[in-house]
Amino acid sequence: MDYRHGSHTKFKIEYHFVWVTKYRYQVLQGDIALRVRELVRQTCERFEIQILRGVVSKDHVHILVLVSAPPDISSSDIMRRIKGRVSSMLFEEFPMLKKRYWGRHFWARGYFCVTSGELTKEMIEEYLAHHFEKDPNDRFDVE
Repeated sequence: MDYRHGSHTKFKIEYHFVWVTKYRYQVLQGDIALRVRELVRQTCERFEIQILRGVVSKDHVHILVLVSAPPDISSSDIMRRIKGRVSSMLFEEFPMLKKRYWGRHFWARGYFCVTSGELTKEMIEEYLAHHFEKDPNDRFDVE
């Protein structure tokens, strides 16, 4: 496994993010979709986030990312930076979006985030189950 490391940490953090346009308007088409893709790439690159896979659909964006920055940057910080920068630049470059999104909020409030990685829950449970002899009635062991 290819882990990143800091002076006192070792980590590999992968997230799958999904976020939608406000009111799920299907505006991510043509030049706007291409520009969203480019802006997401630039923002991720700036914060040492590697995009493993991504899709810009008509009303939402999916990205699977590997976070290379230290784990002190949270998933909510990542989304705040991506959504904020992309929407600001889109309103600047595509003035017609200001008419549709009169409140200058291009993205809906929330987002979906799930971690992904090489270790499944079952693999971790198997490792912990065979780490040492345990009490069969207790699911939280002391070595």
